[in-house]
Formats: sequence, C-alpha cells, structure tokens
Amino acid sequence: MATTTQRRVRGRPAHPNGPTFLTYTPDGSKLITAGSNNVIRVYQTGSDGEPTNIDDTTDNNTAIAATNSSFLVGAEDGTVTVYSLETYLYESMLTRCTMPIRDIALSPDGIWAAVSSDELEVKIIDTRDMSKVLYIRDLPNPPKHLSFHPNGSHLAISCTDGLVYVYSMSTEEPRLVNKFDGMIRRLETEDEKSSKAIWYPDGRAFAAPTATRDVQVYSQDDGQKQRTFSGGHTGDITALAWSPNGALLATAASDRKILIWETKSQRIVARYEYPGVINLVWHPTENIFSFVTSEGELYIYPDFLLSENLSILQQPLQPAPLIREALTETSANARKPLPNGHKLPLDPRTRRKESPDDLDDILGPQSDDDLNDFVEDDDGAGYLDSLNAYGKRPIGANGDAFDTRDSKRHAPYSSFQPRLHSPFQPGSTPWRGNRRYLCLNLTGFVWTVDQDTTHNTVTVEFYDREAHRDFHFTDPYLYDKACLNEKGTLFSCPPSEDGKSGSLIFYRPHETWTSRKDWRTSMPKGEEVTGISLSENYITVTTSKNCVRIFSLFGVPLKVYRLKSSPVVACASWRDYVMTLSNGPLGPDGSAKLVYSINNVKRDECHQNEDTVALPKGGRLQSLFFSDEGDPCVYDSEGVLLVLLHWRAMGQARWVPLLDTKTLERLRDGKREESYWPVAVAGGKFHCIILKGGDKEPYFPRPLLSEFDFKVPCGSEVEDPENEAANEGPRLEEGFVRNSLLLGLLEDMVSATNATHAQKSDLGRREVEVDKLLLQLLNVECREGEERGMKALEIVGLMRDR
Repeated sequence: MATTTQRRVRGRPAHPNGPTFLTYTPDGSKLITAGSNNVIRVYQTGSDGEPTNIDDTTDNNTAIAATNSSFLVGAEDGTVTVYSLETYLYESMLTRCTMPIRDIALSPDGIWAAVSSDELEVKIIDTRDMSKVLYIRDLPNPPKHLSFHPNGSHLAISCTDGLVYVYSMSTEEPRLVNKFDGMIRRLETEDEKSSKAIWYPDGRAFAAPTATRDVQVYSQDDGQKQRTFSGGHTGDITALAWSPNGALLATAASDRKILIWETKSQRIVARYEYPGVINLVWHPTENIFSFVTSEGELYIYPDFLLSENLSILQQPLQPAPLIREALTETSANARKPLPNGHKLPLDPRTRRKESPDDLDDILGPQSDDDLNDFVEDDDGAGYLDSLNAYGKRPIGANGDAFDTRDSKRHAPYSSFQPRLHSPFQPGSTPWRGNRRYLCLNLTGFVWTVDQDTTHNTVTVEFYDREAHRDFHFTDPYLYDKACLNEKGTLFSCPPSEDGKSGSLIFYRPHETWTSRKDWRTSMPKGEEVTGISLSENYITVTTSKNCVRIFSLFGVPLKVYRLKSSPVVACASWRDYVMTLSNGPLGPDGSAKLVYSINNVKRDECHQNEDTVALPKGGRLQSLFFSDEGDPCVYDSEGVLLVLLHWRAMGQARWVPLLDTKTLERLRDGKREESYWPVAVAGGKFHCIILKGGDKEPYFPRPLLSEFDFKVPCGSEVEDPENEAANEGPRLEEGFVRNSLLLGLLEDMVSATNATHAQKSDLGRREVEVDKLLLQLLNVECREGEERGMKALEIVGLMRDR
C-alpha cells in the first residue's frame, strides 16, 4: 500500500504557548482542551462554532481526562479538580498532592481515577466517594505516564527511571505483576517527549516508544517483544495512540511528522507535516483526528483518512500484532470466526509436526524434578487445565495473564525474593540461653530471664544508683522490647499466642506525685508493636500496620499516621523529634534501601521525608540513636559510626562518618580480634561495648562500657613512628575536618533552638579551635618551603573573618 501525504488544516488558537492537553469524551460528543492559562475549552463535535470556555480554573494545567458527564483537570499546584459537562461549573476537588500533577487516567467505567505527580506514589481514587483511595507507594522514581487496561484490570505506569510497571487492580490493594526494563528511555516528568505505554484495544498487548525512536509492542501474556513499528521517525516520539479498532497507530515526533501506521503490516500509510505536536487523539467513532502543539494550537481534522485508508478504520476490532498469531492471520491457516468474534480451535489431528528447531529442542529436556508434581487427570475431575489449540496448557495459575512465574522455564524469576531489612529494637540483643538484654544505654540496662512458658522476670538497673533505685518484677506479658531514660521505662509485648490479648505497651515512670505510677494500653486488633522509643516528652510506637503512634508520657494519644514506605524497621526519639526507618525502593542488587524520616511532634513539622540511609553495599544497620546533643546517629555492620549533618533543613541532610572502628589504633598491630556494640554518642565520644572472641552481641555478666574519640576517615597516615613530622600534617587535617563537622552540628543546633549561654560559649570555643588547627596546618606547610606555597594560601583562605 502506497504512502500518501495528506492535505493540511488550519490550527485554532486554543491556549498560550506551553504544554497543551486534549481528550474526547467516551461518546465522542465533546473535545476538551487545557493548557498553561486558566481557561478550559470544550468543543462540540461537528460544530464549527466557538467553544464553550470555562474561566477561572487553575493555571498551568498538566493533565486532563473525561467521562460523558464530567472531566478532571490536574495542575502544577498539585490539585485535581472536577468540572461538570452539563453545567460547565466547578464540582469538587478530587485530590491534592504536594507536587505538580503529571498524568490522570480514568478506568473504562469512569469510576476510578489514577493520579500521578512528582511524588513517588500513584493515587487511585473512587470518583463517587473521594474518601476511598488506593495507593501505589513502592515506586523508586516519579511516574510520568499512566494507562488503564481496556477492561480496567491493570494499570501501566511509565516512570522516569526508564521502567514500566504493571499493577493488577483486581485485588484489594494494587499488586505489582510485571516490570519491564529497557523498554522506554529515561525522561523527566516535565519532558515533552513521551514514554507512555498504551494498551491495545483488545487488551492483549501494549506498545511504548523506545529510545531508538521506534514503537515496540509487548505481549500481555508473557511480556515478550512482539511487532515493531520502526524506521519512520528521525526525532524523539512525543505522542502515540491506537485507533479505536486497533487497525491503525498514530505517532508524532519532534521531526515535525505525524505518521499513520497500519497495525497488521507495520507500514506507514499516511504522513502529515506539523511541527511541535505533543498530544493527539482519535475520535471514538468517526473519521476525525485531533492534536495539539506546544504553541497552544488545536487541530481538528474531519475526514482525516482518505478513501484508500478509510476502510481500514471502518473494520471491526482487529487482533493485537502478536508474532505467534502471524500464521493464523493468513488465508491458508485462518480459522472460521464465530458470531462473537472468536475463532474455532484447530483440529488437534491437523496440528503440524514439531520442527527441528522446536522450542523444547532448543531449551533441552526437562529435568526429573519437573515430573515430581505430575498429575494425570484420568477421571476428568478438572485437576488440570484443558489443552489449547496448540496442545499447550494456558499460562497463569489464577487467571491473571501476567502471573506466569510458576512455569518451570521461569524458575529464575520465581526464585527472586527482595531482601528487606528486618525490624529491630536498638539496644536489644537476641535470646542467648534463657536471658537477653532488652535495652542497653548510658542510663542503665534492662534484661529479662525466661522462667517458664508462662512468665519472665525483668530487671532494671541504673549506673547512677544515687538518682534511681534498681527494681525487678514478674512479667506475665512476656515483654520483648524496652526503652530506658531518666524519666521512666517503657515496655512492649507481642499478642498472645491464643489471640485473646493483643499487643500492648507499658510505661513506668521513675517519679510521680500521683498514687498511680504506671499505665498500659493495647494496640488495635491485628496490629503488633514492631518498635518503640522513649524521649523526655513523648512515647513513640511503630506497628506491623506501618503506623506510627505517639503518646504523651502518661498515656494521652497525640498522633497517628502511616508511613509511606513499608515495612517499618526501627524508630528513635529525642525531646520533640522522632526518627523512623523503613524499607524503601529496591536497589540494583535486589536489596531494599533503608529510608528515614524525621518529624517534630510538638510543631508538627517534617524535617526529612523518606531520605536514604547511607549504608555500604551489602551492609546492614546495627543500631540507631540520637546523640546527647540531639543529632541522629547510625552504626552499620562495617563498624562505621555516622552522624546526620544539617538534618533540620529539608533536602540538606547528609550522612558523615564520625569514626571507622576498623582503623582504631588498638587494632593496628593485627593481634586483636574484636568488634564493638554501639551504646551511645555523648560527651564528644563514642561509647560502646567491646566484643571479643567472635561474639556478635554482649552477654552476662554485665559488660563494661568503653569509649573512643572520634576520628573522621580522611586518608592514610604515614605509619612511621620515628618520623613524627610526616604524621603531623595528616593528623592536623583530620582534626580540622572533624572539628569543622562538630562545629557544623553545633551551629545547626544553636540556630534552630533556644540555645543556652553555655552552648553559645561552646560555639565560640569551637570556632577558635578550628582556626587554631588551620594555623598549625599553615605552620607545617610553611616549614616545607616555597614549593608548598599554594596549599598554604588555600589554608589562609579557609580562616574565618572576625
């Protein structure tokens, strides 16, 4: 079929220059456009009159979707609003996000609206009841495009990381069923180029633009590559859409071309020359095609296809362009269609013989293990699925076409399990024999002894016995977590095995002026405590439902909220601040990244939201705590202590190593084999318990605490004890970096809090100490002669003006 170049139509100025969007109502009676101004235009199909303008809407609209009675508009201010197509008036606000909206997709029945923004989540909202919202929160990067399956069973999400995620919508919560890597290119959310995955009208495949400026079709059944529409564009694809019957594909690109492809042959049947096309759409029932440009112009193309191509558009729904169905579409192999559009199965007796290159020959014989689950349905009871026309059993055990990973040939996929960080309680140890520590810190320690299956005995001991008195009690609740500070002791226990009592927390203050000292409260049914923390002002509890519950010290529930990432790992608190850790997106090695959030409970402020904990590759977190100055600290499995700098400023926090215990002076001779159990950071030192003989955690009798000075790993020192001058420079450089770090932490605290006179005086002394180290470094460089003059000049520039 020859390619034809079509006539041109005149554009209609719809909106100012900038991103412009359009959509037809499902019945095709109206065309709606939105752009960078605050006017939405509604065009009546078949009318050349002026459109209906809806004024005073949001500016900088970024997405639009419509039903027959209303339409939804998303904007850069993070709002999604609903307007009536009967009254052309504002109806309601569907949702609000904290960042710009990027796409809206409506389910085929118009009930569910999927909304994406620059946030790392997708909301699926019931348009009839806006309180019903489903969330997809496990995306590692912001989503750019959304696309519902023709029957609404799946949602395809194109993300900025170059991956397409397909979620099943047939369960109570969206479930990830497939992930496609290498399909689309990496694009920013605001980029005019497209990476949208569009479903074929029969739902058996979808297509997406590739980095090579082609359009690749993928099968829904197995996710394999099928036909490719290639060689048409010399610029990046900006928009694409299937015709209503799937017989044609329209694509637009930055090469100023709109191409119309025949789906069956993947050949170009028509070309149009229009610059800046960024969105296009077919009319649902008529030979009309519309598109918009980056200059805000709208083109409505009546009688879009000429007679030689019109017959293709008027055909009934065509099958998806799948490679495996190529033979069935030729006349010699065609099957007789039934009235409902399906085809009769081939007669098994006429099935062709296996070729020498049959798939089973290529893959080799199955192992004997494949016969272990063999079941013969000899009585016709339906143990096995029936054979299809090719003598194969259908894939998928639950009817979900994407659920193909139970197949023997997909064993590498089914064996993959993401590695998550398990929940843990900082300062506690596992059972060893019949006892364990529930808490170890600078205030004291809490330990428990398993007496029998019905109760334990808990002991609380303090280092300062003049201020506090030790106590112990019988524990019928079998507490498994504890926190201890100067004001009280907090415990929690799991639900009982018989399910009669739920998980609860128990707080016992050290001093009170009332007769009732302690209190208990239970968690909601089905919710188990996974972590607890205790500060001077609040009690924090994290649960198996990924909730954070905050209480006052005497049991008043203050706040409840759910974390975005799950499952939760640990929590810590200091004064009004609460820090939570949870599993975030998966890294390239299949391990979940550890993300943290820091909130001020009193002010209801979020200082850090879902930022990443800087763990080494393959490393894990061993402990989490706040220093005595209120700075978050972590200790990892590599023996490195890190502190969070500038954590009070959103987006400015970074993890800085304070000490690498593997470089301690005591280990330099290589004769010691020991590790360190972190306890606290206080008084400018790292307090820990030394573990020897390969021990992983402390045991009884109560171990002694050790302390080490901070030493920021800056570089290797010259290991020459006789050449003290050679070591002086590296030592002074490490001291400068370390004191600058401590000065930064102190400056952050003084500027963000009501600092005391002692803290302000300490800040001045710390500044003097940094300058003193610079002067000593300058002295070292000047002694080396003129060849070190440039470094000496840099050191002078680092000194503070006073």
